[in-house]
Amino acid sequence: MPAAWTTRSLLAWMTQDFSALGLGTPRLDAEVLVAHVLGVDRMRLYMDLDRPLAADELAAVRALVIRRRQREPVAYLIGKREFYRRDFQVNPAVLIPRPDTETLVERALALLPADRPVQVLDLCTGSGAIAVTLAAERPLAQVVATDVSGAALEVASANAHKHGVSERVALRQGDLFEALPADVKFDLIAANPPYVRAAERAELAPELHHEPELALYAGAYGLDVLTRLCAEAATWLASEGALMFEVGAGQAAEVLQLMAAEPRLARLGTQRDLGGIERVVEAHRSAEC
Repeated sequence: MPAAWTTRSLLAWMTQDFSALGLGTPRLDAEVLVAHVLGVDRMRLYMDLDRPLAADELAAVRALVIRRRQREPVAYLIGKREFYRRDFQVNPAVLIPRPDTETLVERALALLPADRPVQVLDLCTGSGAIAVTLAAERPLAQVVATDVSGAALEVASANAHKHGVSERVALRQGDLFEALPADVKFDLIAANPPYVRAAERAELAPELHHEPELALYAGAYGLDVLTRLCAEAATWLASEGALMFEVGAGQAAEVLQLMAAEPRLARLGTQRDLGGIERVVEAHRSAEC
């Protein structure tokens, strides 16, 4: 890299470099990284394309380019990811929130009333994106969020504080339901659990190898955690409470079968994401059981 660069020439060079590496969004990646270093938004970059970069700015960009060449996700490089119109802190301790998960949030909000208190449980919370979003969108909701990873809960705590919901989001460390008191019941239980098949590891994009394996993989068929959730969740649901999980492409039918095997669950269904994939599987606690 030459000693003198403007925003324009740097973006052009980075885009070409990232394209040669086969990155899916080379120009966008370049814009996000340069904007992050300069402390501006992407629109501001184009208002000042001929701005020369100082030596320290160029060094910071160079360091990020090296990491991106190693296929480290952009979200980890800049330390945040947008989810449901809010920025969430992320680091390698948590899965990066994805637009597909907004399908679950949309469905949860459709079921959660805005005019009365509700009890919500978010399992495998990771960054807290689901728990914090539901708390922010439903000011009367009390949310419990659990995760087996203490490092993930630290990120979730930071996000709850950032978005002003820490007093209504209780974080608990434990494997699924083990951190909960025995007598608590929830109006809604949501989870984005690990659901990737072990055999898919070699087929995944290189960026995914930087994300926590604990949040991705769930046995040979990707159903290890989902099987436990379907078997155990009804115990924690209030009468007619809702249960919903994000699942992988092609898994919805299998998870529906697991739900159908639990007699306390009824009114099974699915929700498709923007790509048309059955992304969310849903059930409700029967009032008769």
